[in-house]
Amino acid sequence: MHSHIFTQRALALGASLLCLSLSAWAQEAVPQAASMKEQGQSEKLGKVVLTGNPLRQQELAQPSNVLDGDALILRRGSTLGETLEGLPGLSSSYFGPNSNRPTIRGLDGDRVRMLSNSGASVDASSLSFDHAVPLDPLVIERIEVLRGAAALLYGGNAIGGVVNTIDNRIPRQAPLGDGGLSGATELRLGGAAAERNGAMVLEGGDKRFVWHADASARRAQDLRVPSFTADGVTAQVVRNSASDSHGAALGGSLLFANGFAGLSVDDSRNNYGVTVEPDVTVEMQRQRLSAAGEWRFDAKETPPKEAALVQRLSWSMGSTRYEHREVEGTGAVGTIFKSRGKDLRVELEHAKLGPLHGVIGLQLEDSDFSALGAEALVPSTSTRNGAVFVLEQFSSGPLALSAGARLESVRVDSRGDEAANGGEERFGAPSRRSFSPHSLSLGGSYKLLGEAGTANTATSHGLSLTANLNSTERAPMFYELHANGVHVASGAFERGDAQLRTESALGLDLGLVWQGSQEMLRLNVFRTRFSRYIALDATGAQIEADGQSLPEYAFKSVPALMQGFELEGRMDLPQLRSGAKLSLTAQLDAVRGENRDSGEALPRLAPLRASLGLDAQQDQWSGRFELRAAARQDRVPALDRPTAGYAIVKLSLARQFRFAGTDGLWYLKLDNLGNKLAYSASSVATIRDLSPLPGRSAHTGVQLRF
Repeated sequence: MHSHIFTQRALALGASLLCLSLSAWAQEAVPQAASMKEQGQSEKLGKVVLTGNPLRQQELAQPSNVLDGDALILRRGSTLGETLEGLPGLSSSYFGPNSNRPTIRGLDGDRVRMLSNSGASVDASSLSFDHAVPLDPLVIERIEVLRGAAALLYGGNAIGGVVNTIDNRIPRQAPLGDGGLSGATELRLGGAAAERNGAMVLEGGDKRFVWHADASARRAQDLRVPSFTADGVTAQVVRNSASDSHGAALGGSLLFANGFAGLSVDDSRNNYGVTVEPDVTVEMQRQRLSAAGEWRFDAKETPPKEAALVQRLSWSMGSTRYEHREVEGTGAVGTIFKSRGKDLRVELEHAKLGPLHGVIGLQLEDSDFSALGAEALVPSTSTRNGAVFVLEQFSSGPLALSAGARLESVRVDSRGDEAANGGEERFGAPSRRSFSPHSLSLGGSYKLLGEAGTANTATSHGLSLTANLNSTERAPMFYELHANGVHVASGAFERGDAQLRTESALGLDLGLVWQGSQEMLRLNVFRTRFSRYIALDATGAQIEADGQSLPEYAFKSVPALMQGFELEGRMDLPQLRSGAKLSLTAQLDAVRGENRDSGEALPRLAPLRASLGLDAQQDQWSGRFELRAAARQDRVPALDRPTAGYAIVKLSLARQFRFAGTDGLWYLKLDNLGNKLAYSASSVATIRDLSPLPGRSAHTGVQLRF
């Protein structure tokens, strides 16, 4: 009943906004070419990270990463985690080559918010390490990452950070130039899993309507790795790690002088093996219907006495159906996971009120989850989340400040054993828990040397100091409250605690950035103190289940501390006589976490890592040499084992070209040239020994843009 009321209200509000947008489109004239050009320029604001700063008016003080253009093409992996692995502060929950979720500053799972075009990404990837993120990096145009708490804008689930993938499935502007058909196609072959990847994007339209279509497919064999021994067996491939995935999307938008309104629908499917269960294959499917729009109020068209208080109204909403089946080798379906979700987000940007410029937002989310079958360790649940937030900014000369607050209301309903149908009763009677998390944030930057940056500059020259102070709360997830069963992926019997309180943390991030004409140096140090950190800790007990004895792990709140640093730099080297341009890049990062009660290390933390890169470019050719190194990780929980350090060499070569009137990029990537046997310290222990990092491989591809 409550779900129905929530859905009705969300859809009614979204429908009202859509009707308002369509009415405006029908009534007003098509914008002139000059205004469309200005609109196009407003969409391309260099390195301004829209995920963390919807106001787009000043440089983001929070540490961030942006991948787009050729840099994204050359870095793309088969999963989002693999694509982002190695960026400052980022690692992955490496569960073999198919299930690979980003980890930010040692925090993973539900503490890293996964977004698609700033909307909720409904799936089951945070529930278990063997659940993949339903996303193909081949069709992504841009990835924005916020390192550190971003709960102010996106909720307590962003207590560790945000990964926002951006595509153009709902176009926001008219085609450049004379319009007509445009797009891109890409083919990739090779790699350690003998991949065959392909994707195509097509777009077209005019100044009133623009459409988008894309399709992608990927097939991969079992991952080849250096020779290793696990469970007494020596192998050179990771067992049951092959995959077969494909997806497609179609979208379109109506354009008008002061905004747009659009819809898109997409479908993605992925069949992949689960390494810890050699005869189990996951059959996953996600379908999503999305809508988005924006209306910009032009003060020039408003009479002076009625100056517009509101500058921009934007909204997005989506409805997602997710399902994955775990199929046994006999063809029998062992467990079925289903998730249905709806989300709505509205942002209202107001004009300057004295020195303040800000945005007020509303966010509603509604999700229903069920797991039926042999490995259903949680009951069917429904989660309702509503929030309001405000972000205000002030800037004067070299000083820029931002402050904000967010209030949430979260309700988690468990159906208990209501759906047991005469089966084993493990989850008790139906129950309800309500939470009221809140988040506060204060940030700023000060230009110590040089001129202050603007929204239209990627990075301003000079020396800048940044600081962020945040207080964040996160409501427990349904599995932290109600888990009670065998979790094959972690090799344990897990128990939730229905009396858990909100997770609470106080974080401080300090940054120092030097940007010159030929060099850049950035240092960030962070410290997050959890008064209540929801940890999955061993109880010391053994549980007999499914004919085996498994260690018992329980979710409980403990005081914890996470701290670390990220150092990165770039410097242009003297140009060679041949005209080749050289640049040197380097980075060093580390994170350390511990239970403040016991002093024991928190699990799955990446060790001290370093990388050194040399980039070269001459005419249409470019190349990169990179050395990535990780120290031995021996600060681990009592029931885990240390992970050996390693050093891996990577090479890449690329060439821009023209073919039949189209722009093209050819590339060749050589990974792990020394065929070094290496393991990921951020992997869960049950998979680490079974799935080393990829061995020596060659990967080549070509992209055409027209």
